[in-house]
Amino acid sequence: MSHDTPIIETHIPRRPPEQVMRLARMGSAHQGRLSFMRTLLRRLKRDSWTFERTLWEIDDQGVGRAVYQAKGPERTYSLIAFAHDLPPEQRSDRVIAEAWDATFALFDGVPDEADLQRLELNVPKQEAGRVSSSELSLSRANRSVRLFDYVADTLAAGQQPDMAQIESVGYLMRTTAVYGSGKFGAADRDLIWQREEMAGPFQCEMLNVWLIRAFTLDLVEHMAAVKGGDHAVALEPTLRRSIGVGNSTGLGMAPFLMNHPILLNNWIMAREEAIARVRSIQQVDDESFELFRKFLARSWINAEQWQSEHPLQQPKITSVKSDIRRLQMYLIPFKRQPDYAWDRLYQWAEKSLSLEGQELLTMLMLEPYPELVDGLTGCMNADEQYLPTIEAQMTVADMRGWLAQYYDWALKLDFSPDESRSRFWYVSEEKLEPRLGERFAEEGGELEQPLCIGWHVNQLAGALADWEGQDDALAEFLLVHPEYRHVVRRTQQADKAPYMEIQDNLIAAEMLPIDLLRLKLSFFGATKFDPRSDRWVRITMFQHAPFPHELQDLSADDWVYPPLT
Repeated sequence: MSHDTPIIETHIPRRPPEQVMRLARMGSAHQGRLSFMRTLLRRLKRDSWTFERTLWEIDDQGVGRAVYQAKGPERTYSLIAFAHDLPPEQRSDRVIAEAWDATFALFDGVPDEADLQRLELNVPKQEAGRVSSSELSLSRANRSVRLFDYVADTLAAGQQPDMAQIESVGYLMRTTAVYGSGKFGAADRDLIWQREEMAGPFQCEMLNVWLIRAFTLDLVEHMAAVKGGDHAVALEPTLRRSIGVGNSTGLGMAPFLMNHPILLNNWIMAREEAIARVRSIQQVDDESFELFRKFLARSWINAEQWQSEHPLQQPKITSVKSDIRRLQMYLIPFKRQPDYAWDRLYQWAEKSLSLEGQELLTMLMLEPYPELVDGLTGCMNADEQYLPTIEAQMTVADMRGWLAQYYDWALKLDFSPDESRSRFWYVSEEKLEPRLGERFAEEGGELEQPLCIGWHVNQLAGALADWEGQDDALAEFLLVHPEYRHVVRRTQQADKAPYMEIQDNLIAAEMLPIDLLRLKLSFFGATKFDPRSDRWVRITMFQHAPFPHELQDLSADDWVYPPLT
């Protein structure tokens, strides 16, 4: 859409960290204009990237290799795909799996035959193989077998599959890992982060997944043609776009948010700044308001298609449906006069809607305002190359005051009951993946990762209070207690990064890791969160998005929710 930039004559402040950095609200997050999938497609379209399938060597059994090239103003990236014949008994979404329906590498440039042969020996092995700095990511995926076969058989018979069956799943293949940033020999992020197209968070991984989606749909149409011969048909374009890419994500993703506090701060601050800008619009024009109404109606369709059998998620889906209907009814008599309609709407939502509904509303409010929101994507990076220097000249008393000012939430946590310390984070030796252990029932507590910031701040505060020389420099304290260096270094950044900490107990018995996963995946742009336990979740990515061959003719942005038609 296009309309004049609204004049903001006052500024509603950003929501405070103590409100938005709580697990329950983080576990209700939704995608929005700042999500990384949408950032990627906007850039690819803006810069007139072109796409070509340069290799298709897939046999009648659906086994072989393919290459998809993405060509930009300065560089070309190639997705190299290997399709396999996987016996059903070997199909698993767990990280311990050793075989998959398809495996992939995103190659930096254009591969030659030697590259393809080298990767064919390694990529299908995933962790057991090795890639090189020419590869930017390594990934794998499994078919959603029944839907994949149903679509292939239907197309082979010359018919289009039923939309309702497609909507019930949303994807034909789901990735179970997308590795980058140096893992298994792939290129370190330092090699690419200064490239414009890769500068934003997870742009390499999002490109990988988007091209995997193209491969998946090409593969199902190929299998239909094998089965049906001249009778086979291709998927109708709108139906084709309704198929996204699934993803299974577990605990391995969760510690990222604690290990990258400045990056987390920048993501949340950009989002909260966008919300504050829209809430600060004094006069809401008719065009923007009607566009919001349409997105709200489309979000209802999305909620209707959102399915989960998990007892944690079912009530949330029910509540968001109820919230959408309540919001639609409230808008019927809603007057945009007097001023600041978006702010008044949000304040009503805080009193009237669930956390799911509140967070959905904030993202829908952003949709009419690309000119206010989209530029904030440039603020979502973080230079994490160098650890900050500890301000060791600060006195012990000053450090105590610092904690009281910036970590009051942590000092209020009570870690005396066993259930408040019942878990510990560690890294498994076998898979090098983060895991949660039960502190009072399992061995391995000595391998605990320092991820519960609230507990470490609590311990630091106690040690500082017991130190006799309150006017002593912090350096003297740390010489005796070097075990607190990491938490001192971290907490001293709090004045620059107000959203850097998750303000909850991350080792409590009732803590839900899926809340951490939900927040991060919402920034990716995921939809239809479907927890399979409190520790792993399935999602849908790029559903309804244009395919590479359609990007220049269709919107790069207006696709996240199903169309009204």
